[in-house]
Amino acid sequence: MRGRVLIVAGSDSGGGAGIQADIKTVTALGGYAATAVSALTAQNTLGVQEIMRVPPAFVARQMRSVLDDIGADVIKLGMLPNSDVISAVGDVLAAFPSIPVVLDPVMVASSGAALMMPEARETLKSRLMPSVALLTPNIPEAALLSGRDIRTIDDMVEVGRALSGADGPAVLVKGGHMSGDVLVDVLVEDETVEFFEGQRIQSRATHGTGCSLASAIATGLAQGMAMRDAIERARRYVRAAIQTASPMGNGVVGPMNHGVSLS
Repeated sequence: MRGRVLIVAGSDSGGGAGIQADIKTVTALGGYAATAVSALTAQNTLGVQEIMRVPPAFVARQMRSVLDDIGADVIKLGMLPNSDVISAVGDVLAAFPSIPVVLDPVMVASSGAALMMPEARETLKSRLMPSVALLTPNIPEAALLSGRDIRTIDDMVEVGRALSGADGPAVLVKGGHMSGDVLVDVLVEDETVEFFEGQRIQSRATHGTGCSLASAIATGLAQGMAMRDAIERARRYVRAAIQTASPMGNGVVGPMNHGVSLS
């Protein structure tokens, strides 16, 4: 067990996404997962039925409890439902500036349910984005954060550059929402742009892919891997988890096989 990851995210009662997927991912890759729950969701493969938000002070208390004792090599942020929670998380991060942060800006569930209040986007951009090591938006999230349409890979590059800025985070724009048989993720880091390509897998076992990819990258970084290597392994893990999943539930998308081994 190597690499401590503190995960701040929402709970998914169905186990396919959210903090459950994060814990399974970190564990499968040999890391240690600690958590701070930001929201409770009643959901399954059919959708999100209800959301209960955790008070901001208690989200911060959970983070402090972990960081003051167990510590963390990387902090991974997922669902942060409103501005108050984002601000509380930002205050804790400011007290631990040496810990790298991976931010997966979860805004909308696979089913279409809103997981972040619209007004919280600006708080996310001002309070968290400037200080994180890596931002991992999918195309709809990148479009919302940048205010730009994304229709091509060139658009992904330009939006990645805009979100990264001069001194901002590395940005991995995930291309799963683009059409076509070949999917491309775009990494913008400093002045460099890298492309990660893979064949689209025809499967409904794609619930929680974004959460899992970000947590897999966070685990790699916590274990001392370089950014590119952490992304490459994370992509291999997610692909294997999709390919080996068994059908479950009655929804359009179902859970991955988080227990898959890459060895």
